[in-house]
Amino acid sequence: QVQLVESGGGLVQPGGSLRLSCAASGRISSFNVMGWYRQAPGKERELVATITYGCSRNFADSVKDRFTISRDDAVRTVYLQMNSLKPEDTAVYYCNLRPYYGDLATSYWGQGTQVTVSS
Repeated sequence: QVQLVESGGGLVQPGGSLRLSCAASGRISSFNVMGWYRQAPGKERELVATITYGCSRNFADSVKDRFTISRDDAVRTVYLQMNSLKPEDTAVYYCNLRPYYGDLATSYWGQGTQVTVSS
């Protein structure tokens, strides 16, 4: 089975920064997409950013000028660097992994890590 473990969440003030990590283990294809999604209370889960095995990146419009995503395949880890955080960024952030030609219906999810942006 595939396991994704997120870390790095916490409480941060508006304008601050936070870096999330997601370490993957198990049987995983080298040709994959890893990414981050988030879910705020009372809202549906939404895409934050993704990165392919070839390091092609995609960002939600709401974060594209503030967040960066990267991966280190040597340790099977994807990172999300979040800068200029806003209260609207408060959510549980979930790591996701899928085959390159797959979709979310057949992807894997981490347990989530809480990010709270508040003064």
